Amino acid sequence: MKQELAYSGMLKKELATISGVHKRAIDTYVRTKASMPPADVAVKIAKALGVTVEYLVTGEDSSIPNEISRVTRSILNLNQRDRKLIASLVKSMSEL
Repeated sequence: MKQELAYSGMLKKELATISGVHKRAIDTYVRTKASMPPADVAVKIAKALGVTVEYLVTGEDSSIPNEISRVTRSILNLNQRDRKLIASLVKSMSEL
């Protein structure tokens, strides 16, 4: 969840508002991996972040090929400026 928040540029407060989940609960889920949200809460958070529940909980999505997952993880490790550059590049390539 922490990576998705960083990627989206969304603040925890915004995620709380969009998902309808209390900010204190989101703080707990972001702070510790040991604390997993109940299924109904995970669905709300996943929808707000634009990811699947599977990805939110495990960091993986079986509907995405492994090669794409590896590239995605690499991109998430970049700083925000470089991630935006990659996103622009991919967008311009897809418009060809």
